[in-house]
Amino acid sequence: MNFFESPAWATGLAWIDILIIFVYFILVILLGVRYSSKSSDTKSYFLAGKRMTWPVIGFSLFAASISSSTLIGQAGDAYSTGIAVFNYNLISVVVMIFFAWFILPFYIKTNVFTIPEFLEKRFSVHSRYYFSAVTIIVNIFLDAAGSLYAAAIVMKLVFPGVSIMMLAVVFAIIVAAYTIPGGLSAAIKVDLFQGIFLLLGSVVLTYFAAVNGGAEYIKSLIKDGDYLIKLIRPLNDSSVPWLGMIVGIPILGLFFWGNNQQLVQRVLSAKSVDEGRKGVLLVGFLTVLTLFVIIIPGIMSIKLFPALEKPDMVYPNMILELLPNALIGFMMAAMVAALTSSLSGLLNSVATLFTIDFYNKIRPQSSSNHQVQVGRIVSVIVLIIAVFWAPQIGQRFGTLLKYYQEMLSIMAPPIVAAFILGIFWKRTNWQGAFYGLIGGIILGLTNLFFKIGTGASLFGEIHFLLTVPIYFLWSSLIMLLVSSFTEAPGREKIEGLTFSRKLFREETLELRGTSLLTNYRFWSYMLLLFCLIVLLLFK
Repeated sequence: MNFFESPAWATGLAWIDILIIFVYFILVILLGVRYSSKSSDTKSYFLAGKRMTWPVIGFSLFAASISSSTLIGQAGDAYSTGIAVFNYNLISVVVMIFFAWFILPFYIKTNVFTIPEFLEKRFSVHSRYYFSAVTIIVNIFLDAAGSLYAAAIVMKLVFPGVSIMMLAVVFAIIVAAYTIPGGLSAAIKVDLFQGIFLLLGSVVLTYFAAVNGGAEYIKSLIKDGDYLIKLIRPLNDSSVPWLGMIVGIPILGLFFWGNNQQLVQRVLSAKSVDEGRKGVLLVGFLTVLTLFVIIIPGIMSIKLFPALEKPDMVYPNMILELLPNALIGFMMAAMVAALTSSLSGLLNSVATLFTIDFYNKIRPQSSSNHQVQVGRIVSVIVLIIAVFWAPQIGQRFGTLLKYYQEMLSIMAPPIVAAFILGIFWKRTNWQGAFYGLIGGIILGLTNLFFKIGTGASLFGEIHFLLTVPIYFLWSSLIMLLVSSFTEAPGREKIEGLTFSRKLFREETLELRGTSLLTNYRFWSYMLLLFCLIVLLLFK
């Protein structure tokens, strides 16, 4: 048997590639299972014992954030419309800094397990149940199913005779093997390994794309001032209009990085507020790098593969067509690793939400070990639902990015409004928050069903990013009005749960005595400068 020949039942991969992929996933499973014995209680299983340091948090966040919509969707969107899709990442980095400065400390200092749990502390159990239920639904049908679908369509290039459903089942089993026994500790440690592996692999792939004509193509686009290489687009642009970049993306970014249980749960595992903040800033720097290892290679593919019918196939096609055997196996493993990392975090996120926010209310006297077992059962159920929903994505929504954006633009704005007003306006009460959440989702679903029935939006022919601030302002208005005409919240709902200028000034004075290299604000300014340079280079 020649290890550099493709087996008859596969396409594009040699035996050496298949062996590498197989060995890689065996190592991932063994690494995850290694930590399962350390996760027998709720604090260890759901929050990794709250002992994680900033490098681990940063790389874990990066690996978990490189979801189906990022790796597959953004490379595909860059192939279709150019560099503008990077605006989602660029603006989100600014949002990360805001989150690290003003919101993250409340999460860690209040010792919450879930983000909805913080809503209960600030408002009431009503808001907690709403947000927890919405997050579980989004995690299952949007993120978990999306990750399985993305991994399946990638491997279908290699195994064309295998159905999407069967491939989804295979990846579900792989992720379940280490995430369900080990919990968040296993997921984070595996994600740390996979995040580094993915970053290195993406750099290698970018190099091969560049030397095969991609670099010359990018140079010609820059020289000609082509729109494909411009971040700031006109108001009528179909990808990212400039106004949507300013008023829409920040709201979606704050939901993704500040209210998303899957990602924030990794920050909650930090052993201190400072470690959590620096972990978020690290992932900010890594996110800017996606411009060079995901977005620009997608644009290079316009030159390299001009006849691709499905944009979602850009990244896997680059791997199969540009890399030599053995490296193909490494990169296929790295790409699928990104998708499974996202899924591993989702499983633990949903298990945490259901167990802490719902099951504990029904069985408050249940032991810590029993709660862990409930979380594992929930993870299995989530995987089964996601496996059955995954094949529907391609049939009903066309592309992953379109599917993700459409759903997130409806779910995110009311939740972001509740957190922003709850933290920065002390007068916000539970009635205002709850009715604002309900009013926002009703408007969003009404518009969605109207669009499905008529093909048009309630707001006319506008970009979906411009509908996001409409939902946000509508929800905020309800919260403001209802809170103003109902009883003010008690002191226990405000102290330690809302922003204080006094505490912020005290922290500023404390930081003056620290070195620049250990000051999270210094690194925040460096990150902002990095973003500004990128924006000026590709404006």
